Amino acid sequence: MLLELLTQAGFARVMNAVAAGTTSQNSSGINCSDCESVTFIAAFGTITAGAVTSIKVQASDDDGSSDTYDDLAGTSVVVADDQDNKIAIVTITRPRKAWARLVVVRGTQNAVIDGVFAIKTNPRKTPVAQPSTVIATSKTVVSPAEGTA
Repeated sequence: MLLELLTQAGFARVMNAVAAGTTSQNSSGINCSDCESVTFIAAFGTITAGAVTSIKVQASDDDGSSDTYDDLAGTSVVVADDQDNKIAIVTITRPRKAWARLVVVRGTQNAVIDGVFAIKTNPRKTPVAQPSTVIATSKTVVSPAEGTA
C-alpha cells in the first residue's frame, strides 16, 4: 500500500517566521481530536552564541478558552546556540487533551525562528482535508518519468 501523505496526514503551518529576539513564542493551537499523533517541527535561523533556546508542547481541552494551555511532561527539546539553521522535532502520541501547541522558549541572546509546522498522523478519518495553510494544488505523483516538471 502506498502511503499518500496528502490524504493520510494533515499538515499545517502553526507559526510564521519570527525575527531575532529573546521572548518566548506560542504557535497556533492544533486540534488533535481527529488523529492519533501530532508532530511539531520548529525551524531555526541564526542563534546567537549564549542563547538559551528550547521547544516544548502544551495542551488544552478547548484551545485555551477556559482550559489554559499547560506544559506536557517530557516534551522539552534543547536547541544549542551552535545549532543555526536546523530543525527541532517533537511528537505527541495519543494526546490526552484535544488541543496542542508548540512553545519556542528564547532567552538571554537572540534566536531566529524560521517557522513552526505541525503534522497530524494516523487520522481517525481519511482522506484528510488540508487546512488553508496548505496550497490547494499540492499533489502526489507516482513513478514520474523524467521530463518537464
